[in-house]
Amino acid sequence: MKASYSKYILNFKQPSGTSRGILKTKATWFLILNDEEKQGIGECGMFKGLSIDDRPDFEEKLKWVCANISLGLSQLLDQLIEFPSIQFGLEMAFKSIESQNPFKLFKSNFTEGKDTISINGLIWMGSEAFMKQQIQDKIQAGFSCIKMKIGAIDFQQEINLIKSIRKQFSSNDIELRVDANGAFLPTEALEKLKTLSDYDLHSIEQPIKQGQIQEMAKLCENTPLPIALDEELIGVFSVTKKQELLQTIKPQYIILKPTLIGGFNGSNAWIHSAEKLNIKWWVTSALESNIGLNAIAQYTYNTHNKMPQGLGTGGLFTNNFEAPLEVNKGTLLYNNTLNWKFNL
Repeated sequence: MKASYSKYILNFKQPSGTSRGILKTKATWFLILNDEEKQGIGECGMFKGLSIDDRPDFEEKLKWVCANISLGLSQLLDQLIEFPSIQFGLEMAFKSIESQNPFKLFKSNFTEGKDTISINGLIWMGSEAFMKQQIQDKIQAGFSCIKMKIGAIDFQQEINLIKSIRKQFSSNDIELRVDANGAFLPTEALEKLKTLSDYDLHSIEQPIKQGQIQEMAKLCENTPLPIALDEELIGVFSVTKKQELLQTIKPQYIILKPTLIGGFNGSNAWIHSAEKLNIKWWVTSALESNIGLNAIAQYTYNTHNKMPQGLGTGGLFTNNFEAPLEVNKGTLLYNNTLNWKFNL
């Protein structure tokens, strides 16, 4: 078997706001496996400024993987503990080359087009008017779960937006999740959570920055609003450390981003640790192309988790690859009448 990789720049249709700033482009890397008859495709969607493997030797590691592909998946994964996005790209590529169809990694009712995955509609940060328009668009498109990024504009403006949603739609009509991306200071977080809890929200993701373990534990103990850990899971490699983190913080939820936490194996380890502690979870993509989104969606369907998942990012880019993935009335579906077009 031979392996190669290629870097690819995804361009956003419109600049997308997060608490880390405005994103206009997103780099990703494709790992291509070839044997005499088949090809496998994996995506290493390292996220600059967020991934633990955002480091100067990232591409050197990809070259090393390609040169040593004969070691096989298991041995390579062991050598890539500190490179979770490369681990995921490898898992994807091996699943792809082993499958009858390189884009159907997990055979299921989802890939057969017989079932769908419930997803949340994502509201990007921006001006109040821009965010309001997105909310209206998502509700009209049939979403029953909306995730709103907060922490970039004035907090009172964000509260006013949430209030305006709740005036029109109760929590029975719309499940509302908010994601602070670590924007709150530990000294102010509890007060802000109390204010947010007046609006019957489902949960808040990562209210304070990752790495403040004791502060986060205290918040989770006293919060009036369920807390979901997101960035907190990045860079926690061993099963023991995963268990320690969850036992210490005791969050209500965790959010799994396979690209950031070591792919299928890494996600499975977190799920196992969480379920032992009765912590609930869901899966989210992290601005991968449709190649990565496809793998995450198929994996997610096979976990049989019925909560709305965070998988609707495929339409954000102008130069994404044509895929059979479609968003319809708040669900993600695999439309087998459409074909893949993957050209680097």
